[in-house]
Amino acid sequence: MSAEPIIYGLIFIGVLVLVEGIYLVAFGKSISLNNRVNRRLEMLNKAGGRREEVLEQLRKEMQQHMGARSIPLYSLLAERAQKAAIAFTPQQLIMIMGGLSAVAFIGLSVGTETEVPVRILLSVGIGIGAVFFWVSSKASKRMAMIEEQLPDAVELMVRSLRVGHPFSSAIQIVAKEVQDPLASEFGVIADESAFGRDVGEALKAMAERLDMQDLRFLAVAVTIQQQSGGNLAEILMGLAKVIRARFRLFRRVKAITAEAKWSGKFLSAFPLVALVVINIGDPHYYDEVRDHPWFIPACFVVGIFLCVNLVVMRVLTNIKV
Repeated sequence: MSAEPIIYGLIFIGVLVLVEGIYLVAFGKSISLNNRVNRRLEMLNKAGGRREEVLEQLRKEMQQHMGARSIPLYSLLAERAQKAAIAFTPQQLIMIMGGLSAVAFIGLSVGTETEVPVRILLSVGIGIGAVFFWVSSKASKRMAMIEEQLPDAVELMVRSLRVGHPFSSAIQIVAKEVQDPLASEFGVIADESAFGRDVGEALKAMAERLDMQDLRFLAVAVTIQQQSGGNLAEILMGLAKVIRARFRLFRRVKAITAEAKWSGKFLSAFPLVALVVINIGDPHYYDEVRDHPWFIPACFVVGIFLCVNLVVMRVLTNIKV
């Protein structure tokens, strides 16, 4: 029984842990989404209250990845890195991919006896795949947290407006009272408005950068109120109810479609898992058919059908809320 598949998995997990460790070492614990004190306030404390310096750094981190979409292959990662607000620059991420590929090659050289070209190909795949998986998981977690925090943040703004605070002060209160990641996002808006940028325009830019429909609703509501007047507290209260209702509906749809999604993943992964188990249990199981002229084309056809199955199930369960 070969232990190489297990070694491949352990190397991939080790590379993931390594990139997360590098990230925390480079930017400190405050970069973690689980940190209770939001990163912007901690940066202000370290910078001695220089808001302009902190604002410039945060804006650079939040916008740098979409400006690097011209880098070959990086465009596949840029949107996810943008939503995750990865503090690494695009060039640093590419260097990390190369470094992790080298680490994976060393691990494969020590733990396996595969040929050098195969090791090089696998190490490059592990290095790039680990960074892509890490950034995607960061983006998914961050966007989920923002969606969950937004209704409470809007209601906090409503309470601030009802006690007499201006809208700019309500934004600052949200930036101080809620946790990251939404706190730092609203903190950037508060700082931009303090330096003269229109709040509605800043909210719209944030909504487009995060590609989030609820934030677009908020930006439109604030912009309309600025142009035509009205009770902003009542408008935002109604918006908070709509956002919370959409969030509940989205969770319900997600629960209903979970079975179909996991069925598609299971049906696509089962043949591959069975292939690995068979080869581990009996490495010579396919020796009689491996040299058949139809063997390789049949493998490609099966792979195509497995990918089509994933795409079809994703399309069927992709219900817009």
